[in-house]
Amino acid sequence: MAPRKNAKGGGGHSSSSSGSGSGSGSPSTGSSGSSSSPGARREAKHGGHKNGRRGGISGGSFFTWFMVIALLGVWTSVAVVWFDLVDYEEVLGKLGVYDADGDGDFDVDDAKVLLGLKERSTSERTLPLEEAKPPAELEEQAPEGAEVQNTEDEVKEQIQSLLQESVHTEYDPQLEADGPAGESQPEVEDFLLTVTDGDDRFEALEPGALHEETEDSYHMEETASQDHPNDVEEMMHRQERSDPSDAAREAEEQQQQSAEEATHQDSDEPVYEHSENEGIEISDNAIEDSSIISEEINVPSMEEQQDTPPVKKKKPKLLNKFDKTVKAELDAAEKLRKRGKTEEAMNAFEELVRKYPQSPRARYGKAQCEDDLAEKRRSNEVLRRAIETYQEAASLPDAPTDLVKLSLKRRSERQQFLGHMRGSLLTLQRLVQLFPGDTTLKNDLGVGYLLMGDNDSAKKVYEEVLNVTPDDGFAKVHYGFILKAQNKIAESIPYLKEGIESGDPGTDDGRFYFHLGDAMQRVGNKEAYKWYELGHKRGHFASVWQRSLYNVNGLKAQPWWTPRETGYTDLVKSLERNWKLIRDEGLMVMDKAKGLFLPEDENLREKGDWSQFTLWQQGRKNENACKGAPKTCALLEKFSETTGCRRGQIKYSIMHPGTHVWPHTGPTNCRLRMHLGLVIPKEGCKIRCANETRTWEEGKVLIFDDSFEHEVWQDASSFRLIFIVDVWHPELTPQQRRSLPAI
Repeated sequence: MAPRKNAKGGGGHSSSSSGSGSGSGSPSTGSSGSSSSPGARREAKHGGHKNGRRGGISGGSFFTWFMVIALLGVWTSVAVVWFDLVDYEEVLGKLGVYDADGDGDFDVDDAKVLLGLKERSTSERTLPLEEAKPPAELEEQAPEGAEVQNTEDEVKEQIQSLLQESVHTEYDPQLEADGPAGESQPEVEDFLLTVTDGDDRFEALEPGALHEETEDSYHMEETASQDHPNDVEEMMHRQERSDPSDAAREAEEQQQQSAEEATHQDSDEPVYEHSENEGIEISDNAIEDSSIISEEINVPSMEEQQDTPPVKKKKPKLLNKFDKTVKAELDAAEKLRKRGKTEEAMNAFEELVRKYPQSPRARYGKAQCEDDLAEKRRSNEVLRRAIETYQEAASLPDAPTDLVKLSLKRRSERQQFLGHMRGSLLTLQRLVQLFPGDTTLKNDLGVGYLLMGDNDSAKKVYEEVLNVTPDDGFAKVHYGFILKAQNKIAESIPYLKEGIESGDPGTDDGRFYFHLGDAMQRVGNKEAYKWYELGHKRGHFASVWQRSLYNVNGLKAQPWWTPRETGYTDLVKSLERNWKLIRDEGLMVMDKAKGLFLPEDENLREKGDWSQFTLWQQGRKNENACKGAPKTCALLEKFSETTGCRRGQIKYSIMHPGTHVWPHTGPTNCRLRMHLGLVIPKEGCKIRCANETRTWEEGKVLIFDDSFEHEVWQDASSFRLIFIVDVWHPELTPQQRRSLPAI
C-alpha cells in the first residue's frame, strides 16, 4: 500500500521509509526520525518539528532577551533626559519645517500630508510660540560646552538675586497709577493711549490729564505691529478663523481703527507718535512739488531691505529642566492659546500653575493668556493682572534668562499702554541691570525716560550706547531728537540723518523724517524737501507739503478752502457779521494786562513776540477765559462744529512786529483752521500755506488746512490781532467726530 500523506500536505513517515535501503525498522524509529536517519538529520539541520512546524528560540530565551533590550531602552531614555543630552526643542523646531497641517508640530497627520494621503490645510497654518520671531536681544548665539552651562548657572543666580531684591519693592499699584505723594504725574500727562471706536476700547485717560504739548515732548502709542509673540500669534489666530462673518467684522474693525490715531496734546508741531497717512486724497489744484531737490539720499529702499537675507535667529529658550518634563502639558495649553481659544487656554495654564507653582513657563503662559484676554475684552483690569503675572514668571527660581527677558519686556510695554510710565521705567531699569550688555534694552530705557519727560537722563543713556556701538541707528535718531528739542538744531542733523540712513529697526519713522527736515529748514538747507519727499514715498506723509502724523484716511486735502467748500457758511457769516464785537473783547483782554495772553512756547518762532488767549481747547470750554470775552463765547456756543472740535482750539492770537514763524505743520488732517482778521496792519503781514501766500483783511475769514506746511511773517510797524477758530473736517462722519481721540 502506498504511504498515506499528512493531511496538511506534509510528507508522512511509514514504518518502512522509502529513503532507506532497509526494509526493517521499528515503529518508534520510523515515527521519531532517529539521528541515524539522513531524513531525520536533514530535519534536525533545518529545525524540523515532530508536527511538521519549524522550531525556533525557546520561550524562555526570547523573554530573557526581550527584557534585556527593554531595560537598556528605559535606562538610555532616563540618561538622555537626566543628563540633558538632547535638545528636544531644537529637534522639534527642525521637525516643524515639515509641519504640513498647521497644528504647530510634526505628527502622523503631517506624515499623511507629505505622503499625499491627506490634503494640506491652508487655513490653519500657525506657528508655535517658540517659532515666533524673538526680539533681537534674544538672538545671540549661545556657545556650547560645560563652561557655558556654568556661566548660565551663574547668570541665573545673579538674575534671581536681583529679582528677589527688587520684587518686594518694585510692584506697587498705587505707585504705578499715581506716583509718590506730592509729586507731579508726568506719566499721565505724557502718555497717549491708543483707543478705538465707542465701547470697544480700553479705559481712556481722564480728559484733564491732557495739556498743551511742546516740541520737547515725546510720546508713543500702542500699535498692532509691536514685535512680540503675542501680536504675531494674534494675527495668526485671525487667519485661522474660517467664519466669513467674523472675518468681515474684523476687517471692518481694522478699517475703523486704522482711521483713528492716538490721543495727544494740541500743537502746531507733530510729536513722537506713530502715524497712518496712506490714502489721503490730494486735490488736483493742491500743490506742485516744484522745490524738490534731486540730490540722492543714501537710505536703503524698502525693496533693498526686503531683499537683504534675514539673519538666522536663535529661538528663545523658555523651558528649564523641570518644565521639559511637563512639556506635553505645556504644549497642549499653548496650542489652545495659539488657536485663539483664550478662555480654555487660560483655564489650562491656571491648572498647570496650581499643579506646578514653580514652573516659569506655566506662569508665563498664564500671563500671555491674560494679556490676550485683556485685548479681547478691552479690559484694563485683566491687563493689570497680566502685568503682575509677568512679574511673577520672571521672579520664579530657575527661570530661563530668555523667559525673564521676554516677561519683563512685555510687562514694560503693557505698563506703558496703561499709562504707568513710572512703573514701566522701573521695569526697564531692572532689565538693564539684569542684562547690562544688551544695548537694545538700553535703547528701550532711553525711550522710557523720554516718555517721562526726562530728556537729560535719556540723553545720557543714548550717549552710553553710542560710546559702545557708534553705528546704532536707533540711538542716533533718538539722540538727534533730544538735541533738536534742546534747540541744538545744527548738532541734531547728522544724528537724525545717519540714524535714518542706517535702516535699523525703529528708525524708519515719520517723526524722524519730520524733525530732520525741520532742522534742515531752520539752518537753510534745501535738502529738507528731499527728506520730506522720501518720507512721503515711505508712506509717512500724505505729500511733501502735508506732513501731519495723526490722520484719517481718505479726507479731501487742499491747502486753502472757501466757506462754501467747508459747508460751514453760517459760522463764517456769524464771525464776519460780529467781527467788531469779537475784536473789542479781545482788545479789552489785552488792556487788562493780567497775563491772559500767553507766549507761544512750542519753539515755532525764529524771532519776535507771539502770544495767544485760548477760549476752547480740545472741545472743552475754558470758563475763566470766557469771563473775559462773554459775548464772543455766547456767539460760538451754537456752532458745535467748532466748540465740539476735540482736535482744535478757539483763541485770540496777537503777533508783534519783527516776528517770523518757522515753516511748520499741524498734527492732524481732521480739522480746518479759520482766521478772522481783527486788527491788521496795512502792510507787512502775510501767511503762506503750501506754495500760496495770502494776507488777512479785517472782518474777513481765511480758511486753510494747517496739516499743510505754513509760515507767517509780521514785518509791520504795529501789532496784528486775529481770531482763530478750528472746525472739524467736513467729511468726518458724526461717529468719527464722537470717537476720535482729542488732540
